[in-house]
Amino acid sequence: TGLPKALSEGQVAALLASCDAETATGRRDLAILTLLARLGLRAGEVSALKLDDIDWRRGELAVCGKANRIARLPLPSDVGERIVGYLRDGRPSTAEGRTVFVRAQAPHRALTSAGVTTIVATAGRRAGLGTIGAHRLRHSAATAMLRAGGSLREIGDVLRHRRAMTTAIYAKLDLEALR
Repeated sequence: TGLPKALSEGQVAALLASCDAETATGRRDLAILTLLARLGLRAGEVSALKLDDIDWRRGELAVCGKANRIARLPLPSDVGERIVGYLRDGRPSTAEGRTVFVRAQAPHRALTSAGVTTIVATAGRRAGLGTIGAHRLRHSAATAMLRAGGSLREIGDVLRHRRAMTTAIYAKLDLEALR
């Protein structure tokens, strides 16, 4: 198989910078993109994230992944700050339900997985990167962890892979270790 298609650190930074943090929609999109890029969440996991899934005191997120498996992930401070920015100054008071992210236009219902994918694609075009899929940010998160010295086991734990072989694709990216 080929190499995972990840964005470089500069491309991820450009993607995040393309969001207008002065607007409610921009704050929402920035929080979503940061979750995807830093924690490698899937689009469906972001759209399903509920207010009660965030444990602010412990600094953890409860993520409902594939097969409805719940995993606890650390909440990095930059991710938490972006979520707080959206919740305080972006999430409409008329939002329906307990999902964190809602549609920008009324009725303010839960954002869908397709909505998250659209946000990523739009931000990619805005940043001059072309159309990007949400899963590409998952690969970018894994690649960034590997470059920062994370082990394949640690990456697999964060991405919530059931099998080590699923994470093994990222071993191809560590050219120094392969040498």
